[in-house]
Amino acid sequence: MMQQETAQHLRETITAIVPVLRAISDAEASLKPQPTKWSAKEIIGHLIDSACNNHQKFIRTMAQPHLDFVGYQQDFWVQKQHYSSRPWEELLTLWYSYNLHLAHIIEHTAQDVLNNTISIEGVGPFRLDFIMPDYIEHLKHHLRQILPDSDIQSTFQNVYNA
Repeated sequence: MMQQETAQHLRETITAIVPVLRAISDAEASLKPQPTKWSAKEIIGHLIDSACNNHQKFIRTMAQPHLDFVGYQQDFWVQKQHYSSRPWEELLTLWYSYNLHLAHIIEHTAQDVLNNTISIEGVGPFRLDFIMPDYIEHLKHHLRQILPDSDIQSTFQNVYNA
């Protein structure tokens, strides 16, 4: 079943990458590569927000054949939550735990709701069986921003070739 594979993919991705992320110091995670770019802390904060938003999308889309959902002002959310002032380890723990929960939700999603759709601020519709794996691709996109290509590529390659 697609849900079990997607859930396992999410679990394997976060489990493989969290030790690499934990090797980054709090000071390093606080550094912005450019004044207008997010630090690693802010990227993980954004990924926590993404987990929260997708949690809502997944469950609410299961509840009805079509859902119209609000957009997400990512820069506003990251700024207002002051992720840059949070301890790196706390952010990683929250991010990891939230994603384990999302994997659990994905794994237990009934087959008969996978065709339910969602539109986000008028864009869409997207089927539930699309937004679940797409969430993981979004997560990996942002992890690539934090980690050097060699680190993340070898880590992802180990996960997907195992």
